[in-house]
Amino acid sequence: MAHDITTFGYRRIVLLLVSLVIVPTGLLLAVGVILLFRGEAELNVLMGILVLALSGAVVTGVILVWVFVRREANLSQLQSDFVSKVSHELRTPLTSIRLFTETLALRRQDAHAVDTCIAGLHREGSRLQDLIDRLLDWGRMESGRRQFHMEPTEVSTVVQRAISNFEGVRERQNARLSVSVPEQLPQLWAEAASISDALLNLLTNASKYGGHPAEIAVHVTAQGGHVRIAVQDNGIGIPQREHKRIFQKFYRIDDRLSRDMQGSGLGLAIARHVVKAHGGRIEVESALGKGSVFTIVLPALRAEQAPVTLARASRV
Repeated sequence: MAHDITTFGYRRIVLLLVSLVIVPTGLLLAVGVILLFRGEAELNVLMGILVLALSGAVVTGVILVWVFVRREANLSQLQSDFVSKVSHELRTPLTSIRLFTETLALRRQDAHAVDTCIAGLHREGSRLQDLIDRLLDWGRMESGRRQFHMEPTEVSTVVQRAISNFEGVRERQNARLSVSVPEQLPQLWAEAASISDALLNLLTNASKYGGHPAEIAVHVTAQGGHVRIAVQDNGIGIPQREHKRIFQKFYRIDDRLSRDMQGSGLGLAIARHVVKAHGGRIEVESALGKGSVFTIVLPALRAEQAPVTLARASRV
């Protein structure tokens, strides 16, 4: 409903611009051209020049107004999407928490029911906290207040941390996971926690949109001064036209198919922001029916970065 109202308001403003400004300006421009080229008196030439100048100013103003109106419409749509998606994501854990508390109130003497409800409350509370933390983290990134504390980091540490945090999700969804990390890898100049979270986002997406059961493979390689951490799944794949759009905040390929999926729609956007802040990028290889491969590409630690860190440590 909010989308229809926003679209209607934008179309009405465009219609007013066309009918009240653009059409009269076009007529005025035509009159100016006629006066400029067919007028014999100096007055006609002067009037023609003034009309042309006025027409140019009006056209410029119309273009600027159009741009601002379009930007406002996009902002309104983004706000509407934010409220809709976040409300949906908040409603699910809150509903579960309410049901668990009602069950506790009705079945206090049932030890098994009490244990089940307490575990459920803990799970849904953690889920709610994760969602709020993700929204706050994205807000800091958008405002430029998110700072990363870089230091020499082992790739194996990053991968192991992400795998450990992913274990609970893997068990609940009965996903199959294989990991390949060579022993000899260059270090990264990175904030380990942030890169692990970015990798965790890729693993979580792979488990959501993979096959049944999901089969996930993590491969780490090093080449050309970069470390590549690839996450491969056996899902339905992503159309080529969607490869860039999937990194937009709150964007999902098909909301009808993903409506029942948990998530805020920020995972890939946050992952790309974090990786980009580390001087890297995320690559996507996917096609319909062939699964997907998301690869985090990060620059390896350079020789001149390590002495700076060591000097700082010695001063502390």
